[in-house]
Amino acid sequence: MPHQKSDKPSVAIIGTRGYPSYYGGFETAVRKLAPYLVDEGWDVTVYGRPGSTRDDDPDRDPRVTTRVTRGLETKSLSTLTYGLSAIVDAMRRKPDVALIMNVANGYWLPLLRLRGIPTLVNVDGIEWERAKWGRLAKAVFRWGAKTTAWWADRLVFDAHEIGRRWKSGFGRDGVFIPYGGDEAPELPLEPGLTHRGYALVVARFVPENTVLEFIEAAPTIAETHDVVIVGSSGYGGQIDERVAALSASNPRVHWLGHVSDDKRLFSLWQHAGAYFHGHSVGGTNPALVQAMTLGAPIVARDTVYNREVLDAQGHYSPADSVAIAEAVTRLLNDEEAQDRLGDGARERTRGDYSWPSVATKYEAALRLLIKKRGKATRA
Repeated sequence: MPHQKSDKPSVAIIGTRGYPSYYGGFETAVRKLAPYLVDEGWDVTVYGRPGSTRDDDPDRDPRVTTRVTRGLETKSLSTLTYGLSAIVDAMRRKPDVALIMNVANGYWLPLLRLRGIPTLVNVDGIEWERAKWGRLAKAVFRWGAKTTAWWADRLVFDAHEIGRRWKSGFGRDGVFIPYGGDEAPELPLEPGLTHRGYALVVARFVPENTVLEFIEAAPTIAETHDVVIVGSSGYGGQIDERVAALSASNPRVHWLGHVSDDKRLFSLWQHAGAYFHGHSVGGTNPALVQAMTLGAPIVARDTVYNREVLDAQGHYSPADSVAIAEAVTRLLNDEEAQDRLGDGARERTRGDYSWPSVATKYEAALRLLIKKRGKATRA
């Protein structure tokens, strides 16, 4: 049965695991954006995957419509197949505009174009340069980016540097909309740790996050300070085994695995003496913005993306274990620098890198597409 149109502008959000989901940056953005759009008078539908959300989630806004479609749960085909099934469903319901997350869904944009549904596409990072993907997956993302450049009505870049890469590589401009961070009251300190007395890393265990180099630096840092490691590969493997062995043999190294409790994770950022951010591929990283919002003193891997977000409110290190150990230890021993960098990072997120700013920019971009479509229809 066709979807009943209302007087409200309608948007379909496609390409995440659902609402509310806590999987990654896209999902975090949708958790913030969907209720905001409803408050602004939108009819919002978020597409997702089976088993990725809970009906009894207290963060679920009942005004947001959720639709689950089917796909293949494989590393290489899940995004493509879930994207296709969601887009086919959206074609039937015909929203006023679609917000698409991930260039892998670019292959299906012509279907939405055929139905007269304008598309705003968040291109994410330069996925085909990520070491975690094999040759086939990299090719899929590369060609997905090309089809996105051909068929998307408007693009979203979460970093100015991503926009520059798309301009030079695909000849497309877009709108800059990064990620935001959640502020929080001061939270209790993790038992066994001291305020500003430990180094922290929060990362998925993949090579481009500089996890191996940090692990090699950890014993040196642990000679004088505690080291807290949050994250895992998600499926075991050599990096997990190395971290487990290091934690078991060194009482100053604490491996917490994946932490899904936001309050616990926020506390770790709030009280850290040095947060090492080793992400090297992509644009604005949500974890970096969240750490900044909570006032963590930061040592970041020296990349153009991290410098764009942090600017002068952080220290930088090459992807070298000796350099990482030296930079992190130096910050742990400098209370003045900790206070200055933490306060500066928090203040920097109150502009572009705040959720109200992010949501406002998304809504403006979506409304502009509807307005342009109306003019094209009347012409």
